[in-house]
Order: sequence, then structure tokens, then C-alpha cells
Amino acid sequence: MVSLKRVTKTYANGSKALVDIGLEVKRGDFLFITGPSGSGKSTLLKLLYGEETATQGEVVVDGCDLSELRGDRLSLLRRRIGVVFQDYKLIPRRTVMENVAFVLWAQGFTRKEIHRRLQPALKMVGLVHKANCFPEQLSGGEQQRVSIARAIVSTPPLLLADEPTGNLDPDNSWQVIKILKKLNGIGITVIVTTHDESLIRLSNERSVQLRNGHLYRPQS
Repeated sequence: MVSLKRVTKTYANGSKALVDIGLEVKRGDFLFITGPSGSGKSTLLKLLYGEETATQGEVVVDGCDLSELRGDRLSLLRRRIGVVFQDYKLIPRRTVMENVAFVLWAQGFTRKEIHRRLQPALKMVGLVHKANCFPEQLSGGEQQRVSIARAIVSTPPLLLADEPTGNLDPDNSWQVIKILKKLNGIGITVIVTTHDESLIRLSNERSVQLRNGHLYRPQS
């Protein structure tokens, strides 16, 4: 599903966010990428959905070499990737249902198809009863669960979650991880960045660590 070969990302000011990264994630895997703030975790995810491009090396996602994708072809790949952010990125004046449906409207789904997909997505994150609420009426944990529903409503094969528990207390953090594990259980490949080592231990899933742009695998 994801392959990075000798990937380096250097910014215009000369700072190296990632250095000679090699990583393989198979279809159906669940992977945590851990490391302190500023270690390159977000940059790595941005390379996977095409917001950043590698300075050197090869980034392949779902069989597509991202260095060769532009415009419409990159947009088509992004439709196969769900992304969850730390700060939720919900539309304030839209209900839960409208926030989740927004991505489907943008992709040209019919009204009937949108209606068919909404209920299962909200059920997956336990928010059917909040469908008509606005973001300001929800807790932080609920807002993050809405953002997960929005990311998976178009049934992408790959889900990227960038510090999805960063603004949440331990109980809500574990709720989010349980939802991500449930999604992984139905076949979605999940990659999660976090600095919370306790969540990784609780989850018992594979992890790698970024430190100063270098990738390390934990000693077994």
C-alpha cells in the first residue's frame, strides 16, 4: 500500500525534515509512527497524500509513484486516502451530517448514494444520535470522531491520522484508537502518528520511530 525508498525531504531554508527514509506498509497493516514534536512525522504523512513532494527518493502509494502525479491524477489518488487531523478541521456552520457528507458532495456522489453512506459512517464512530448537532455542541473527542467519519465515508483503502489524539484526554484518546483499530479490522490500512507511547503499548500494533528526520525500528 505504501513504499518509501531512500526518501529525503529538504525545505527551502536547508533544514532536513526527513533523511534517507525507507518504509514498507502492506495492505491491511496498522502502523504507528512515533517521535517527538518536530521529528518529521507530519511531513512524512504529507508526502503520502501529496501535500509535500520528496526532495529525493521514491514515494509510492497504492501503486502510484507520487512524483509522477499532478492535477487530476493526484486528486484521484487523494480520493482513495482518508486523512484525519489533530485539529479536526470541521466546518463550524455545518451539522455533523453535513460535515461528513461534504467530502461526498465534493466528489460528485448522488444524493441517494450520500444518504446510503452517511448512516454506516456515523454508526462506525458512535455518533448517529449527534447527526444534527453543530461542532460547537460537541466535545473534542466527538469532534475528532466526526473527522474520522468524514475521512472514511468514501471507503478509502488507506487512512492517515496525524496526531489524532493530540488534543484529547486519555479516555477519548483510547476511544479514537479503538475506532481506528475497528476500521483496520474491516480491511483499511491505517497509519497513525503520535507522541503518546502509552497508546502504542495499549494498542499492541507495529510501530516505528522518527528522531531528527531518521527512521528507527524498535528492538524486538
